[in-house]
Amino acid sequence: MLGIDVNKYESLPAGRFYDLVLESETVVIDVRSEGEVLSGKIQGALNFDVSSNRFVNQIENLHKETTYLIYCRSGNRSVMACQIMVELGFKNLKNLKYGLVAWPFGTV
Repeated sequence: MLGIDVNKYESLPAGRFYDLVLESETVVIDVRSEGEVLSGKIQGALNFDVSSNRFVNQIENLHKETTYLIYCRSGNRSVMACQIMVELGFKNLKNLKYGLVAWPFGTV
């Protein structure tokens, strides 16, 4: 993963991330395992487990210009997912800083 341009994604606090979740043109992606997602996720989030061998195959055909809101439990795996997505050519990535542990808005 050499040559990562960290400016291709931005880590946002929960309030700013939430504002973007409410916008219809954004796509929310939960990069936790299926088991973790069963304990609750942000409404409308897709689940692509960044730790899975299938992660790249699952995301590589998504539209590269769409704004994606990426999160995990604590913010570490979502940063890893953003880095992978930057390598694949994604342009508009927002990471939930500190992950769901800092998310006060509820899950489903």
